[in-house]
Amino acid sequence: MNAGESQRRPWIVGVSGASGTPYAAAVLRGLLDAGESVDLVVSRASRLTLLDETGISYRDAHWRDDLREWLGRGADGKPGTFKDLRLDDVRHWSAGDLAAGPSSGSYPAKGMLIVPASTACVAGVALGLSKDLLQRTASVTLKERRPLVVSVRETPLSGQTLKQLVALDEAGAVVLPASPAFYAGATHIQDLVDFVAGRVLDAAGVTHGLYRRWRGELGGGSRTD
Repeated sequence: MNAGESQRRPWIVGVSGASGTPYAAAVLRGLLDAGESVDLVVSRASRLTLLDETGISYRDAHWRDDLREWLGRGADGKPGTFKDLRLDDVRHWSAGDLAAGPSSGSYPAKGMLIVPASTACVAGVALGLSKDLLQRTASVTLKERRPLVVSVRETPLSGQTLKQLVALDEAGAVVLPASPAFYAGATHIQDLVDFVAGRVLDAAGVTHGLYRRWRGELGGGSRTD
């Protein structure tokens, strides 16, 4: 292991099977733009969602090419919207690999972002299950007292899920629903997606410029600057 490798401390991004793969793509682009290292865990269910929402098959054996195509798409599905993507410091871990680096607390990581988080994912993490690497990594993140941001994407929410979200909050996670706001002057679907992604990065303390912040002045949503 070289010195650069030993000093690497990535953000682990988990993508579950909820609708909202553009949110995950925007978070990943934001982390890479900020110069952060990223470890990526894409659940089996999320691959079906990604295929349904974008037509992209995410394959372990070809993950880098598939990820580049995914991150290059805008929220409207248009290919090639985002170019010059630097994936040199992205590491992929198979969702079924429970012996992967992030499955251990001794693996160096800054924290974990689950975007989007399905209700099944929320339940698994809240109950401390480890049915796959995503859930196991979330459990490790909590026990090591590292930041965990859970961007739940579901509506309406059942009473059981609400209890599980409270349990995650009490365990130290940040529960961040994928709820876009309109005061930032959104004019495109990408703006709404970027707002949620920006709030996820805010919770992680990662600098970004994904949305226009509130300035304490009414009428901000109608400005074009």
